[in-house]
Amino acid sequence: MTIQVELSPEAQARLTAEAVVRGIALETYAGRLIEQLVGSRVPGTGVLTPADVKAATLALTERSAHLPVLPPAATERASMYEDRA
Repeated sequence: MTIQVELSPEAQARLTAEAVVRGIALETYAGRLIEQLVGSRVPGTGVLTPADVKAATLALTERSAHLPVLPPAATERASMYEDRA
């Protein structure tokens, strides 16, 4: 398959330099990078197990212990709209 990709001059320079270091053609190196990226992705099943949900929840809440606890008044309408009591 042949594709055409527009790169910034900086990205093209870095990609070219990496290909030169490896002693391969730019197109070959770019193709290998794309194949590695696509090959490293594991397609999901679309179904979450209870363990998946628990792991995701733990990952999301991992740093929440350091968040400040707001007083109940902070979420009352009067404190949000002080001029509209």
